[in-house]
Amino acid sequence: MTSSLDGAVRPALDDASVAGLVPALLGARDASWLPAPAREADAVVLLVLDGLGWNSLCEHAERMPELSGMGGGPITTIVPSTTASALTSITTGLAPAQHGIVGYRMLFGGEVLNVLRWSVERGSRAPDAFDVQRHTAFLGRPVPVVTKSEFRRTGFTQAHLRGARFVGWQTTAALVELCVAEVEAGERLVYAYYAGVDSIAHEFGLHARVWRRELAAADTLVGELLDALPARAALLVTADHGQVHLEPDSWIAVDDLAPMTTAMAGDGRFRYLHARKGAARELLAAARETVGSRAWVWSRAELLDEGVMGEGATGSVPGRIGDVVLAARDAIAFVDPALPGEARLRSGHGSLTPDEMLVPLVAAFGRG
Repeated sequence: MTSSLDGAVRPALDDASVAGLVPALLGARDASWLPAPAREADAVVLLVLDGLGWNSLCEHAERMPELSGMGGGPITTIVPSTTASALTSITTGLAPAQHGIVGYRMLFGGEVLNVLRWSVERGSRAPDAFDVQRHTAFLGRPVPVVTKSEFRRTGFTQAHLRGARFVGWQTTAALVELCVAEVEAGERLVYAYYAGVDSIAHEFGLHARVWRRELAAADTLVGELLDALPARAALLVTADHGQVHLEPDSWIAVDDLAPMTTAMAGDGRFRYLHARKGAARELLAAARETVGSRAWVWSRAELLDEGVMGEGATGSVPGRIGDVVLAARDAIAFVDPALPGEARLRSGHGSLTPDEMLVPLVAAFGRG
């Protein structure tokens, strides 16, 4: 019996989703769903606030007056709703099944690749980024990317920003000024990235005072960008995913399933289980029996048939997805014994709940 999608948010891959943003902004797809300022401006700065879900913005609207006052609303991210997959979908305009970055950690060449760190376990050499993800960013155009300087030479940057022009920042003041300088130099699209919201959520959770303070700080950044950008330019703000709060006891060990697996990967809330030879059917049945009341449980074939990761998975891409996939419905996450430190995270994402899947798409003209 296939897990239903009851209660899940299906990504709007053919409509208003993060995968459609860049094609719409560059004139390759219908742009009628973009907020009016983004359609009408001479230049657009697309700012990705990592980890800011639409529901968090609504819940804390009084702390985020700049964002709350901008025109627009929610759109969907992609599945899995996680940074590595979603940022690659934003920059390439493709679904994960097409670009092949199918999670935070994924099986590639027989080993688990940590995509964000671009490292593999047991000290082996990480694969070449081009072998993992071959599509160019921004439809092959050299769009300036204003992001943290420390990301310049990482494997993940090579994988999801191939062909873009890297512009590094070390402080948010520099982020603002560099975006403005690119617009003043005549760039029609500038991509900017800020990771603070996601970092604070993972470290402290969504109930801590510092989380609320970080939301206010991100809103201040938005206000500073609006104050600095000229009136002919628009700021368009979105996110790669939202968040679910996790307590220490929210992390569930699936010890009964481990003997049937050769590896686990993915994210805590979108866990891939790679089965031992001949054990895939047994593993699927055991997973449904063990966690089926708290998670959507699919076989690889069922997940791909659902189409939530997009169409057209070819080559090695299907094998990067687990034989069995656990997508958390409750506020839980699944422990990977190979990555026990992950269970220290106080927030998670990756699954298909509204808190994770709905992200803002809001815009306003500059006030400079």
